[in-house]
Amino acid sequence: MQRQAPGAVIMIRPHHFRPNPQTRADNAFQSPTDRSPRAVAATAFAEVTAAAERLRGAGVEVHLFDDHDHGRPDSVFCNNWLSTHADGQVGLFPMYAPNRRSEHRSDVLEFLRTHYRVGRVTDYSPLQAEEVFLESTGAMVLDHEFRTAYTARSHRADPYLLERFCTDFGYRPVIFDALDGAGVPIYHTNVMMAIGTEFALIGLDAIADPARRTEVALGLSADGRREIVELSIEQLQQFAGNALELSAGSHRILAMSTTALAALTADQRRVIEKSAEIVALSVPTIELAGGSVRCMLAGVHLPPRDDPRAPTSADQHQVDHGSVDGGPVDHHHDRECADS
Repeated sequence: MQRQAPGAVIMIRPHHFRPNPQTRADNAFQSPTDRSPRAVAATAFAEVTAAAERLRGAGVEVHLFDDHDHGRPDSVFCNNWLSTHADGQVGLFPMYAPNRRSEHRSDVLEFLRTHYRVGRVTDYSPLQAEEVFLESTGAMVLDHEFRTAYTARSHRADPYLLERFCTDFGYRPVIFDALDGAGVPIYHTNVMMAIGTEFALIGLDAIADPARRTEVALGLSADGRREIVELSIEQLQQFAGNALELSAGSHRILAMSTTALAALTADQRRVIEKSAEIVALSVPTIELAGGSVRCMLAGVHLPPRDDPRAPTSADQHQVDHGSVDGGPVDHHHDRECADS
């Protein structure tokens, strides 16, 4: 059984952060600002730096990468193009906004190969050219222990590619319609739910169909092994569902924003704190772009290498360029590449 809470994360520190005009149309969580672009970028840089240090201080291993590119306003939200798994698999995903498609970084993948045991890499990103999108653990909230991929329906979560991912990685898809208070589809599942080891946060009222709502709640409860923390629509708007449980040495933490924590009731906090320490990170500038702490963290579930400086020649990495129908996008794209 896989551990739900990873002990390490990838973070991207942007030098030119700003709310993304290409995602504004479908991301109702974005907020306008009259601050100058330079001030917004500088403050966001400082927020990511402080968040990384806070997580390290709490006992989480943070792998922090800088992004100097002017054309990637959302690069801080690195969980949207990458997923890692305890069996050594890695997924690379197609992105909806054209200016996000260059966020895929080979240096991050090579870092993972050097420091962790990476086996099969499945690259779905070529499907961007076919307007097929599945934005990783933004579009899907994965129950690693009980092998379920919870997914709110949106154009950032193609249902056929979701099925393909679930077949390739061994999950069961659960897809549903979810709406915010204005009746607008929620753009990413990870702003409405988070799954911990002994609890789950979920905005059940956002799920339109009562039968689906019951199915999701029963699945998350895992036969009573998890306590359900129900979040209101108003709490979702304050990013209370956008959180990630992490392993920090001998205990677990729940990383969320100070905005999200302030939205929780005392009873909700008590449920969480039975099994996890809440670590609140101040990221109000990042939240202007419509994402919060969970969006900033790509969990590393991979097994670490015993000696990261000396990968063995036996460790091979098959890169599989997937397609919706299960075949390669081009017949020459499947290849084996050894560690360098």
